Amino acid sequence: MLTGMIAIIDLHRIHSHFSINLFKRSTMKNIITSIFCFISIALAAQSKDEMAILKVLDEQNTAWNRGDIDGFMKGYWENDSLMFVGKSGVTYGWTNTLNNYKKGYPDTAAMGKLTFTNIKVQRLSKKYYFIVGKWYLKRSIGDVSGHYNLLMQKINGHWVIIADHSS
Repeated sequence: MLTGMIAIIDLHRIHSHFSINLFKRSTMKNIITSIFCFISIALAAQSKDEMAILKVLDEQNTAWNRGDIDGFMKGYWENDSLMFVGKSGVTYGWTNTLNNYKKGYPDTAAMGKLTFTNIKVQRLSKKYYFIVGKWYLKRSIGDVSGHYNLLMQKINGHWVIIADHSS
């Protein structure tokens, strides 16, 4: 009889130990899963913004290469506070920037074929990204290249360039 009770007590102890370990494993698994989900959501949100920004730059590239400066300008903030810094200094305003592009690139020979190479796309906040890259124009009248820094802001759900320093 005593041997039978010891066996029941041992089985109870084993069952309790097993249940506690299962609970600990289950809780730890839930914590790890929750952390993984949180990180994935945060990365997906950032990646979604970066993809939208890269799409804007790709659309600009495509517009430029078909000789469409007006289409290229859709990537810029259409506002008098847009700032463009180039070899001639600082230009304020979307219309002034458009006019400078049209003056500097009057035809497709001057425009050439544009290639962007992004070096860094850095999130500054939910509303702002900073982009550093290289631009290259392959032209029949002579190739030119340089670098750019862009400050992009999400305005009314769309990413637009609010400041451009290209040289």
